[in-house]
Amino acid sequence: MSTVPVITIDGPTASGKGTVAQRVAEHLDWHVLDSGALYRLTALAAQQQAVDLDNPKAVANVASALDVRFDAQGVWLSGHEVENQLRREEVGLNASRVAAYPLVRDALLQRQRDFCQPPGLVADGRDMGTVVFPNAALKIFLVANVQERARRRHKQLIDKGVVVKMESVIEDLKARDDRDQNRTIAPLQPATDARIIDSSYLSIDETVAQVLACWSNIKT
Repeated sequence: MSTVPVITIDGPTASGKGTVAQRVAEHLDWHVLDSGALYRLTALAAQQQAVDLDNPKAVANVASALDVRFDAQGVWLSGHEVENQLRREEVGLNASRVAAYPLVRDALLQRQRDFCQPPGLVADGRDMGTVVFPNAALKIFLVANVQERARRRHKQLIDKGVVVKMESVIEDLKARDDRDQNRTIAPLQPATDARIIDSSYLSIDETVAQVLACWSNIKT
């Protein structure tokens, strides 16, 4: 069993888990895993290869063969920087779709665990604390009400020059929540030993501080 400490941060779309995980990792000088990026990369690669997204086996084959690299300059797929492409709404929707396939989740499981390297790892996603790192030292489940999550996502899209109505963003988030929470494999839910943090009315700094406080309490 690995002795490398792991902090998992799970939660629904636009709950802030990615930003919080990155900030916590920077504070601790640990590695960070954006598990959602792997599913987005799978969806993007499948799309680029004209693979049928309704064919779980074919998509799982894509996941198994991903040529991926994460570095300070961005996210690379088959030698091409694709970070901006990964943030497109279409890719996010397709990622949520393929993430429901057990074959795809199995294909990416060990790849996610391989990110666990000294001195520690902060992993964000939807099943980090329940499936990928069930023995994590600290498990956080980050939530926020759908109106606040929609506001955050809407601002992100506007900042990128994407024009979209708030009502559409809310409906999209509700649809993703329903799909993630009700899938048969690794549904979105807090681990039994997770600390639940509601970030609806917290700033990023305040949320990060709460996670670090939880970690300090465990260490002491």
